[in-house]
Amino acid sequence: MTKKKFGVCGSGTMGVGIAYAAAAAGYDVRLYDLNDQILAKAGQTIDAFISKGVERGKLTEEGGKELRERVVTTTDLSEMSGAMIVVEAIVERLDIKQELFRKLEEVLSADAIIATNTSSIAVTEMANGLQNPERVVGMHFFNPAHIMKLVEVIKGYATSEEVMQRTVDLSIELGKTPVRVKDTPGFIVNRVARNFYGEAFRIVGEGAASHEQVDRCLKSVGFRMGPFELMDLIGVDVNFAVTQSVYGQYFNEARFQPHLIQKKMVESGRIGKKAGGGFYG
Repeated sequence: MTKKKFGVCGSGTMGVGIAYAAAAAGYDVRLYDLNDQILAKAGQTIDAFISKGVERGKLTEEGGKELRERVVTTTDLSEMSGAMIVVEAIVERLDIKQELFRKLEEVLSADAIIATNTSSIAVTEMANGLQNPERVVGMHFFNPAHIMKLVEVIKGYATSEEVMQRTVDLSIELGKTPVRVKDTPGFIVNRVARNFYGEAFRIVGEGAASHEQVDRCLKSVGFRMGPFELMDLIGVDVNFAVTQSVYGQYFNEARFQPHLIQKKMVESGRIGKKAGGGFYG
């Protein structure tokens, strides 16, 4: 028996992972995006997740089939009607997110949560201008979202304590480890990670080491992935956008400054695994 409806807007890497996690927890999921081609690719990714789960003995064939049936894709935003929560996982642009939130307010019930998976944009700013800003909350998953346990639950200026607690409880239901976070630039992880990436870029930019050497050094002391491997997984373009956002929000503080290498990688289209290659491949 499925639980209440769980909405996800955006069927990219993060959106698919969040949708899978919700379906695995028993929720009836609606996964929204702009066109059927994008959604077809998302469905294939979910199928691959299920196949891997069956192969590893974490899912039965029947369990995998039931999980897949709980995920329904759609290009119609009105399909979010009746959802207890909708998690936004679209492009990191404030204006586009705010436009989506305004549309969601038209179809969601007054007590439904509107959550954003933003990496760095202020939750307070996203909620500004909405009819019910108290129901907007940050719910920041980490890639791959269906595997990584950490979820940052971010309280905007207007976010109610009830919504915060419901989001924390929901995160636990999804098998995650929620951490309450203030609405500060980069929150916790991305604020700390800017130095992880930034120093790596400076080392490579100065010619002190190659990106392969930097990754090997960090893995030798316990990191599962080096910064350049991780950027290829997440997306160099995503990493660059987050760095620019945090840098701007901290009034161009030097330690958060983006690097020219990031810019050139994005300009060349070498943005990671999703594009066929980045620093590797």
